[in-house]
Amino acid sequence: MVLTPWRSLLSRALHQNSSLPYARYFQLATVRSDGRPANRTVVFRGFFGDTNQLKIITDARSQKVNQIEHQSWGEACWYFPKSREQFRLAGELTLVRADYPEPELKNARQTAWQDLSDSARLQFAWQPHPGEVRTEDQDGFSPPLPDPKQPLPNFCLLLLKPIQVDHLQLRGNPQDRWLYSQKSNGEWLKQAVNP
Repeated sequence: MVLTPWRSLLSRALHQNSSLPYARYFQLATVRSDGRPANRTVVFRGFFGDTNQLKIITDARSQKVNQIEHQSWGEACWYFPKSREQFRLAGELTLVRADYPEPELKNARQTAWQDLSDSARLQFAWQPHPGEVRTEDQDGFSPPLPDPKQPLPNFCLLLLKPIQVDHLQLRGNPQDRWLYSQKSNGEWLKQAVNP
């Protein structure tokens, strides 16, 4: 797999902003079944191996899972305040559930689970489903700690495989902006565009 020029720029931005814990967060937009956008903040969990795919985790009970199963396209928007740059990454989302057929991705799901903190793993054991109406009963938020080696069935690894990346540097006048697009043969094109 050939790493794209935008990946090294994104890695550089992550490094330059590493003193800001919130620089690991970005917005991920999906499409609802009625065609309307749905957006939320997610945590960057690294790149999947030596690919250009971004790793995210999610709960199979969340609304975004149904949205991804209906329409697998999404877009991430990521702003880095120290380096004053924005990346918009559009591409296909792959949802890796417990029953995913490809062994490499099943192993990546298990590794992602093992890399989580106890408190992060605990959220996947909560009994109330994400997005449901909250009740007075708080017992479902105090389950025992799950096994740190074996992922819970509702734990999913989510991969974003960009096919278009819009990189905007907000320094200078005018600012610099580049559009990276992947052709059908896998080759990436880079084009300067107006900010």
